[in-house]
Amino acid sequence: MAPHNHENRKKGTDPEERPASAQTQPSDTEAAAAAAARSAGELEAASGAQDVQKLLAEKQELMDTLVRRQADFENYRKRVERERQAANQRGVELMVEQLLPVLDAFDNALAGEGSAANTEYRKGFEIVRRQIWDVLSKQGVKRIDSLGKEFDPHLHHAIERVETTAQADGTIVGELQPGYTFHDRVLRPAMVRVAAEPVSKSAREN
Repeated sequence: MAPHNHENRKKGTDPEERPASAQTQPSDTEAAAAAAARSAGELEAASGAQDVQKLLAEKQELMDTLVRRQADFENYRKRVERERQAANQRGVELMVEQLLPVLDAFDNALAGEGSAANTEYRKGFEIVRRQIWDVLSKQGVKRIDSLGKEFDPHLHHAIERVETTAQADGTIVGELQPGYTFHDRVLRPAMVRVAAEPVSKSAREN
């Protein structure tokens, strides 16, 4: 048996006597595993970068959506406020329209000549009329200035044409009923008499 062992040692077949380089050199399987591990790490890093980009894109999309929603809400709030103000203004306008005949009644009552016995009553009418007008004017009501002005179909309603040379053609020479505006919108046109150039006798005959 001893000679047999001696031959094995001579031929260098003993695993303990293999060169160090042969023992430390990685096998093909180990190299492949290392390469696979590196590839997996690279894929994982690439996947992580893609996830970050995706999250950033989603965040930007959410921010854009939030900005749009805020803009839509602000526009909605402004529209509701405008509609509310318009509704309030329309309510005041309806009230003013109902008060105008009352104001006309006071004006007609004060237009006549009062006797000395009615002086105190007249003063009372003037005070009430002034109070009504103060309330209306604070709400944006204005009386249309007509006498001596040029006729404007948007502000005036012509009831009569008066032939005269004392005023230029189209000039308002009389007011039958005052007109009023409400926030620069005509609430009621003034009923007026308008000056007209006299027609010559020959023109009338023709």
